[in-house]
Amino acid sequence: MRAVRAIGGIWRWRNNPLRRTTDLVEAWVALSALLVILLVAPVVGSLVGAMTQEVLQRSVHDQRLSRHQVTATVVRTADGSPLEVDPETATGRESRTRVVADWTAPDGTRQHGTVLAGLKNPRDGDRFAIWTDTHGALVARPLDPATATTHAVLAGFGAALLTAAAVEGARRLIVWRMVRRRYARWDQAWDRAGPDWGRTGTGS
Repeated sequence: MRAVRAIGGIWRWRNNPLRRTTDLVEAWVALSALLVILLVAPVVGSLVGAMTQEVLQRSVHDQRLSRHQVTATVVRTADGSPLEVDPETATGRESRTRVVADWTAPDGTRQHGTVLAGLKNPRDGDRFAIWTDTHGALVARPLDPATATTHAVLAGFGAALLTAAAVEGARRLIVWRMVRRRYARWDQAWDRAGPDWGRTGTGS
């Protein structure tokens, strides 16, 4: 619809005797902004999405090499440890409990510490999975490839929207400045006509 209005505006003012230069410029600005939004914004979004995808998938690969899932054994429930929500889960609703546990690192060293267990009612000897680095230090679970792709798509979509918003903002600024100039010229013309307004012979 905006394209039709912009093209219609240019055609309408093309041979109109009442046409002002600013009217034609305003129509061309609207059409140019629309073309940039339709042609450039998707390209920017695609480029940003592709670059983000490459970076995130490389991060996925690196995390899968450096992070390892090991099995921990509950020693006891940590004192005063309420149920917590794990922000790393896909739904964000998986309840976890703080427990004191033992586990063996990928390099063979024995580890002991307080961790979040995916157990609502942990008992001594219960086993559960945790993520560690090679030396057994706790780390977040590695980024999932599908999640990385989702983030990349959202980044590309956001970049396209920001580009479109920037172009539209520039168009509005240009039109605003043109309107301000037009009003200023009207004020100047009114000031020049003001001293004679209402006198005999001036059309009053």
